[in-house]
Amino acid sequence: MTDKDLIKAIKNNDQQAFKQLVENNQQLVVNICNGFLHNIADAEDIAQEVFIEIFLSVNKFREDAKLSTWLYRIAVNKSLNHIRNNKKHKILNSIDNISGSDKKTENDLPDVNASQPEKIIEDKEQSEILNYSINTLAKNQKIAFTLNKYDDLSYKQISEIMGVSLSSVESLMHRAKKNLQKKLFHFYQKK
Repeated sequence: MTDKDLIKAIKNNDQQAFKQLVENNQQLVVNICNGFLHNIADAEDIAQEVFIEIFLSVNKFREDAKLSTWLYRIAVNKSLNHIRNNKKHKILNSIDNISGSDKKTENDLPDVNASQPEKIIEDKEQSEILNYSINTLAKNQKIAFTLNKYDDLSYKQISEIMGVSLSSVESLMHRAKKNLQKKLFHFYQKK
């Protein structure tokens, strides 16, 4: 079934079509959300909200639009709303990470042969600093940067998702990179 066929079937209350849409796009939506939230559990929760939104607003879907663009827009908006509504989230995560109380999966565990615990700690700190710096960017800069760097989307795809011109995306990316450079330079200069 094509995306358009799925949407038509969902509009006709076909539950199997909705299930297929979720199965086809769940990992994509989780990855988009995780690019903003940097927390897989939250990303999975927000992905569920995205699919609920799709189900509830399927009649608003424009037939000439791409399903992937619609999914990206909803996922980005839900992720940003989650961040905005949970400002304390970052602080609590940092406290959990420092105290070591966050739950680790096998994929999160360092290599058994890793003989440099300082390097592991330093890499984790750098990752947290980068994520914090990205989260302090202006909203549109953050969206463009995250979609490009975390989701590997082209500027053209980003312009479709954000509903802005290609030159606007180029400008947003340029400003995001410059702002990140300044933020990271100032942070490391203080160390």
